[in-house]
Amino acid sequence: MAPRLCSISAAARRLLEGPRPGAGDFAAAARFYSKDNESSWFRSLFVHKVDPRKDAHSTLLSKKETSNLYKIQFHNVKPECLDAYNSLTEAVLPKLHLDEDYPCSLVGNWNTWYGEQDQAVHLWRFSGGYPALMDCMNKLKSNKEYLEFRKERSQMLLSRRNQMLLEFSFWNEPQPRAGPNIYELRTYKLKPGTMIEWGNNWARAIKYRQENQEAVGGFFSQIGELYVVHHLWAYKDLQSREETRNAAWRKRGWDENVYYTVPLVRHMESRIMIPLKISPLQ
Repeated sequence: MAPRLCSISAAARRLLEGPRPGAGDFAAAARFYSKDNESSWFRSLFVHKVDPRKDAHSTLLSKKETSNLYKIQFHNVKPECLDAYNSLTEAVLPKLHLDEDYPCSLVGNWNTWYGEQDQAVHLWRFSGGYPALMDCMNKLKSNKEYLEFRKERSQMLLSRRNQMLLEFSFWNEPQPRAGPNIYELRTYKLKPGTMIEWGNNWARAIKYRQENQEAVGGFFSQIGELYVVHHLWAYKDLQSREETRNAAWRKRGWDENVYYTVPLVRHMESRIMIPLKISPLQ
C-alpha cells in the first residue's frame, strides 16, 4: 500500500518560498521578556485548610506588575502532513512575532514527542491583556498572508483547540533559552474550587524545582476548559529529567507539597516536546 502524501497547493508553495526572518532578526527583536518522610504519617492526620476567599483567581494568583495574557494552541495534524505543517508554520508565524504592529509574541513552539502523536503546541504572549488580544485578532482579519496561511493549514489538521491562560505570580517569566533541550508540559485538571489551594502549595514548593533552572513557566486557564493548570519544564534530555525529578524527593518539604496537591487533581497528563526551529525556547 503506497504511503499517503500531504498535498501542497500553489498558495502554500508561495508562502513557503517567500522571505523568512533570519536568526539575526530574532536576535535584534527586543520583543522577548528578559528576563520528613518519617513525619509524613503524622501530617496525614490533619486536613489542610484554606481561608475562604471572595476574590477571583485571576486577582489572587496572577502577576500584578504585568498584564500578560497567554494563548496555548494544540493542533492535531494529519500524520502525512506534519512536515509540511511545520514548514508552513516556520515560514509565517515568525513574521507576526517580529511585526511591532501586532502586540503578540511567540513564547514556544513544539511537536509532541511522547504523548499525543502528530501534534503541534504553540504558546503565545499578548502584552497588554485582553485589549492586546482583540487588537491582534482584528488586525489578522485583514492580513491576507495570514488568512491564506490559515486556509492552507486547515487542510493539514484533524482537530485543534486552545485556551487563554494567566501566569502564576510565583513562577518564572518564560524567557528564551538556548538549546538543545526537551520540554515537558504537565497538565493538571483540578477539582472545581481548589485552584487557590493549589496556588498556595506551589508558591511554597516551587523553590524545590529551580536549582537546575528547569522551571520555565506555570499557567492556569481563564477561557476554554477551566480549572486547568499547565507547568512547563525544560531538561537537557530524558536522563536529566529523571535525575532532576528524583533529586526533588530528597529535599525536605517536597513530599508535603505532593501529599497536599495530589487530592486536588482529577486528571493529569504529561507531554514531552521537541522545539521547532522558530521556537524562542530551544
